[in-house]
Amino acid sequence: MIGEHMRRRIFTLRQIIETGRAELEAAGVEEAALDAWYLLEYTSGISRAAYYGEPERILEEPLAEQYLHYIGMRKKRIPLQHITGEQEFMGYPFYVNEHVLIPRQDTETLVEEAVKLIRAKLRGNERGAEESGRDADNIAGIECEEERKVKVLDMCTGSGCILLSIMKLCPQLEGTGCDISGEALAVARKNAERLEVDAKWIESDLFDRLSDDENRQFDRPCYDVIVSNPPYIRTAEIEILQDEVRLHDPRIALDGREDGLYFYRRIVKDSVSFIKDGGSLIFEIGWDQGKDVAELMTEHGYENVTIKKDLSGLDRVAAGVYNRRSVCGSGFL
Repeated sequence: MIGEHMRRRIFTLRQIIETGRAELEAAGVEEAALDAWYLLEYTSGISRAAYYGEPERILEEPLAEQYLHYIGMRKKRIPLQHITGEQEFMGYPFYVNEHVLIPRQDTETLVEEAVKLIRAKLRGNERGAEESGRDADNIAGIECEEERKVKVLDMCTGSGCILLSIMKLCPQLEGTGCDISGEALAVARKNAERLEVDAKWIESDLFDRLSDDENRQFDRPCYDVIVSNPPYIRTAEIEILQDEVRLHDPRIALDGREDGLYFYRRIVKDSVSFIKDGGSLIFEIGWDQGKDVAELMTEHGYENVTIKKDLSGLDRVAAGVYNRRSVCGSGFL
């Protein structure tokens, strides 16, 4: 079908959208009609309203060729977001490519829970400042003000969508994103620039290089909140994922090893050297991992561990508060 039209090189808007939809449907692409619309709007800037107002309008030949090229890419299961280079998350536009996971609506549950906890901490800090009556101009006061800044670490940050969304919603934060992939951090830096957020980025295998972080003075724990959406898909399950995910998302961001819990174990165990007493650890989890992750957190001194569900009613977030005294008493430290 595409070949016949390309020989003519003349398309009305109605013809081009019907061609795109038919090609995607024939290739078995889910939501073919919707993707055909998105790609037309992305290619030409023509909205649905403009289309319905003038469906027989001729689409310029270069735009028609570009559109059909994008349709061909989508037929190969290249994600729509990799074609357009953008995905909305928490109402913000994020640049994405093949080096990062595409932000998904389920992960917004993690951001929402983190923002609730952080705002509570910020309110507590404000009350503490009011009650202290200290002169912020003296040295001790300045040091205490530094202590009051809420510091957030996003482990396995990828595109930076979690950290940057949190920082947009809570501008008073100091935020650090950490990832093993330099290519992913390049995407995160680009998103920080686009969203005008001043975050710090560290290339590290989990916590390995965070000991060198200038914020961590005298080996004292420095983070009030650690958030993470680590790789948690069981290795054997990756091969049955949608082609868009299996073939085009970075495997390093998907593979949670045999039982899907490998990175939770490492992060929970090592986090206690970096999180403040009373700090919060917040994970995205798989739908069937809540019990296991909660037990891991409890074993390492996290209390009041709760499991939150996403909009589909599935377990999605595990959150707990670190109690150093309980760890010392149990013999972990």
